[in-house]
Amino acid sequence: MRMNSICLPRGLQIEFFICIAKLHIGIFIILLCDKKIGGELLMASKAAIAAKEQSVKELAERIKASKLVLLVEFIGTNVADDTVLRKDLREAGALKTVKKNNIIKRALNENGEAGLDEILVGTSAIITSEEDYLSPLKIVYKFSKTHENYKIKGGMIDGKVVSAEDLLVLAQLPSKEELLSKLAGVLLANISKLAVALDQVKQQKESGAEPEVKEEAKEEVKAEETVEEKTEQE
Repeated sequence: MRMNSICLPRGLQIEFFICIAKLHIGIFIILLCDKKIGGELLMASKAAIAAKEQSVKELAERIKASKLVLLVEFIGTNVADDTVLRKDLREAGALKTVKKNNIIKRALNENGEAGLDEILVGTSAIITSEEDYLSPLKIVYKFSKTHENYKIKGGMIDGKVVSAEDLLVLAQLPSKEELLSKLAGVLLANISKLAVALDQVKQQKESGAEPEVKEEAKEEVKAEETVEEKTEQE
């Protein structure tokens, strides 16, 4: 059986060939775009990897130079409160940054420390201080008292791992300023007592009266005299 060939009108043939040509051009453009997009994605990927490596390097250097390294968990902390905390930490010579756990972990590992890996879960922020460890620790502890979802996970002091429990104990110790203030208070109180005693002695001398001797002092004198008498008799 012989099949008759289908003959399209000339106008339709032209439109058909135009459509085929447009289709080929479209495919060619898509291939070019895919190549360009693929190249851009590759470049973006390389840039992201380089940025990540730089972030790990910078954080590792911070950790190495720090006396205090704190890892904290923060959930639901509003921007205003977090801004105040960052300001207080900066004034105490500390720096707080939010990093992904894998970046923090790699930075710690570069310093030969893997003892904090197990607490790097959930949301994490890292606080470092090159100058002092007690002041920033007390600031974070005070903040956590009014923000129940802000918790100290653990950290390091002078390169040694310290648990969250031990850090909380340290945070409640008196600061250097508080100790100096108490010492100054004690010294001033003793100086004041001494000044009063000297003034009384001066007044008694000027009046011609003998200085009052407390009973305890009299008993000590009697005891010494008794010891001397026994020594002479022997």
